[in-house]
Amino acid sequence: MSTGLRFALAMLLMLVVILVTNMLFPPIAPEPPPAPAGPAEGGQVEVDPEPAFPEAEPEAGGLLGVDDERRETLVTVETPLYTITFSNRGAAARSIRLTGHRSFARDGAVELVPDGARVLAGTWQVGTDQVDLTRISYEVSPADGIRLGEGAGPRTLTFRYENPTQPVVSEIRYTFSADSYLVTVEGELPARERAALFVDLGVGLAVNELKEGDDRRSMAFSGNHVDEGISARPLSRVRESEIMEGPLRWAAVKSKYFVEVILPGDGTGQSGFLSGVWAEPVALRDRAALRVGMPMGGDGTYTYRAYLGPIDPEILAGFGDDLQEVNPVGFAFLRPIIRPFVGLIHWTVNTLHDQFQLGYAWVLIVIGILVRVLLWPLNQRAMRSQMKMQAIQPLAMDLRKKFADDPQKMQQETMKLYREHKVNPLGGCLPLLIPWPVLIALFFVFQNTIQLRGVPFMWLPDLSAPDPLYILPIFLGASMFLLQFISMRAMTAANPQMKMMMYILPIVMVFIFWRLASGLNLYYAAFNVATIPQQILIARERKKAQPGSSAPASGPRR
Repeated sequence: MSTGLRFALAMLLMLVVILVTNMLFPPIAPEPPPAPAGPAEGGQVEVDPEPAFPEAEPEAGGLLGVDDERRETLVTVETPLYTITFSNRGAAARSIRLTGHRSFARDGAVELVPDGARVLAGTWQVGTDQVDLTRISYEVSPADGIRLGEGAGPRTLTFRYENPTQPVVSEIRYTFSADSYLVTVEGELPARERAALFVDLGVGLAVNELKEGDDRRSMAFSGNHVDEGISARPLSRVRESEIMEGPLRWAAVKSKYFVEVILPGDGTGQSGFLSGVWAEPVALRDRAALRVGMPMGGDGTYTYRAYLGPIDPEILAGFGDDLQEVNPVGFAFLRPIIRPFVGLIHWTVNTLHDQFQLGYAWVLIVIGILVRVLLWPLNQRAMRSQMKMQAIQPLAMDLRKKFADDPQKMQQETMKLYREHKVNPLGGCLPLLIPWPVLIALFFVFQNTIQLRGVPFMWLPDLSAPDPLYILPIFLGASMFLLQFISMRAMTAANPQMKMMMYILPIVMVFIFWRLASGLNLYYAAFNVATIPQQILIARERKKAQPGSSAPASGPRR
């Protein structure tokens, strides 16, 4: 059995031990976050609760008999996944708390709505006149809200307004499910020509991460245009009024790990498209006021769905229309290349966690080792190609000197030399370039995946946050130095630049790893550790292949 095969077998046996151990001794499930606080709790007010968009003179308001006198009342909907607090003023959501996810910026569960803000409020437009529906006090049924337990069927919360002097009715119905972050919204307004509805997405999501700057920089709104595809815009770049024109299959506003999405229709058939997203600057850092244009029937009815939850690609992909791309992975020019691998990586992570009962930290370690094992043949091929190139370098140098005055002849003779010795000048690079799309996809997935958020491992309190003790970055720098040192020892003569890089590059990389998510660094650490035995084997083979003469035994001499 060859040395390489023995190494691969040893690595696979190591993976089997990890899998079997975790199946026999599954990880203890983390405690759920504390019970959510009420909407008035959780910090100082961030935004002005008044509407973000200026209203036209409300001639249309008389059609609804707007009432500003009645006191605002709140009603709560609780499911196993979230708690939403609605106001009777316009049926707007004042608080959306995801009970399965802990907030690191405040006590209790993740809050999607910034303090003092509101979402899902409506603005009704008839011609050039607008009516802010939050000026209307609706009657709520059931008045005490809704409580859905595990396995419960869908329930509907109804907001209804009837004009006391005119036969005018406005109704908004929210339907909730116990096992889904998706809320179906149906509404009715008076039938009017040239009428439109705009649904408020607020001013971005509340900050929930320990690194507030990262969460704020991730704030963006996006939409999936029917013809032009998905586009996104950071909230921090909204300096003046702007429109993301439709028709859109969906529109969303997101933070680093969470999102609010508006999808037209009820999802059962042809549902039309959203007419666009309107963004207005506000006097708040990294925020902008957003509203979405909603299709309405000629009879004044409308239907849409709101996804209010985590950015989980597996969940979002189930809605179709590339909704999983609401948080696109990687830079725009790389996405067409790495997108096919992203789904495979998520599937691997979920399979190792769900089927083999591996904790997410062990999933990262297993993937790091597995990727290194799978790359072994490519590394071997690249290394052997490099050895061949090094062996004929003296002959190539002789040709350069001999035909220094005739570049064309020199190129012809050099290519002839490569053919005679069966050397591919690109053979040392291409095998190493092939896995790069996978490695890039792994970087972006492990840096932003919701599954790693809040997961502890050994001294690491959160795999989505940097290592608080900086052990992993230092270990990664040391392992990189060791890998280069092993490689240098196999060379007969290393130039001064290479020796300098052996010392400088690990130090530079430590500063890069310093603030990366500890889960990503854990993957790199496992990858580097699995690389050390391979590097030793490669160094030994390279040393054995170094002949006393500068040219290989086979092939003609010149």
